[in-house]
Parts: sequence; C-alpha cells; structure tokens
Amino acid sequence: MRQQVRTAPAALPAVLRAPLAMMAALATAVLVALGILHFHDSGLTGLDAAVLPSIDGVRPPWRYVALVFDFGGEPLGSTILVAVIAAVCFLVHRIRAAVVTVLGVVVTVAVTTVLKPIVGRTIHGEFLSYPSGHTAMATALALVIALVLADRLGLGRAAAVVVVLGLALVAGVAMGWAEVALGAHYPTDAVGGFCAALAVVPATAWLVDRVAARL
Repeated sequence: MRQQVRTAPAALPAVLRAPLAMMAALATAVLVALGILHFHDSGLTGLDAAVLPSIDGVRPPWRYVALVFDFGGEPLGSTILVAVIAAVCFLVHRIRAAVVTVLGVVVTVAVTTVLKPIVGRTIHGEFLSYPSGHTAMATALALVIALVLADRLGLGRAAAVVVVLGLALVAGVAMGWAEVALGAHYPTDAVGGFCAALAVVPATAWLVDRVAARL
C-alpha cells in the first residue's frame, strides 16, 4: 500500500501548483477581509443588500432544487458524496486524490466551523453564518474532481486553471444560491465558504503529495 501511495499520480498536478498557490493566497485574503468586515455585524450592506432580497425565500419548484443541493451539504449527504468520490478515485488508482477527498473536505469544514464563532456573524438573530460550510464543502469536492480531470486529460496550465476554477465556481455558486435561497446564509457567507475551500484544498493536496513522496 505504501508503494502504491508513493507511485500514485500527484493529487496536485505540477502545472497547477503555482497558479493555485497564488489563488489560494488571494482566497485567504478575501476570506479574512470579509470576516473582518462582518465581524459581529449582521447588517445588510454591499453585495448582501443587492443580492439577498432577490434570492431569499425562493418558491417551489426552485425551493425543491435548493433543498436537494442543501442535503448534499448536510452530514448524511456530504458523507455519501465524499464516500462515493473517494471510492471512485481509489478505483481509478488515484489514491492520493482519494485521501484529499476526505482530508480536504474535513479540513475545509473544520476551518469554517472554527471561523464562525470567531467572526460572530449571525442570521435570523441566533445562527452563526460566516463562512458557509455547505458552500465550502461543495467547492472542495468540485476542486478534487477538477484536479483529477485536469491531470487525466493532460491539460496545459491555462486549460487546467479554467477547468479547476470553472468547476469550483459552478459548485460554489449552486450551493451558495441554495443556502441564500433557503435563508440559511448571506451571499458573502457563500463567498467566504468558496474562498475557504480554494485556500484549503490546494494546500491539502500539496501536503499529501509531500508526505506520499517521503513514504
């Protein structure tokens, strides 16, 4: 097993190391900046004031769509998704990617969980909201899938960046929309969750590669 991990394809393709490192740094800066901006402040300003009224309280059938997305971020739904994606990665001999699927989601959600009481932003008066763990989880899974696709397709740097950020953005927007539509988060909470995943997953993949190379 140790030999399989050491010789397995990299979790973070070489062509993406530099661009994702820069994007992770930018995402971290945005995550922190939004946290400072909304520190113990639950008022509607800027992006939240512009977007929230048009999305919050969506009606059927779109509400049902939002609930399906939301289930994917709940403990049961996320466990199923992580297990399925990790299993697929393992079956196609992407052992490092399978590890990142689990570890990346766990660390990403842990970061959002720790940040919520620190920032202290609430919605509906009592629920901690920044950053969105659901959005972070969805984005993290999309990033793992995108990293595998970019490597298997042998994409160059520019195309790989487009694929990775494109899939991450689609997943983040979809889950972020669902959370805002269901009244669980502000739009900037979703942005924070997206940035949390973008900061954590590439770093986790890089760390897994480093550890695997030393086995």
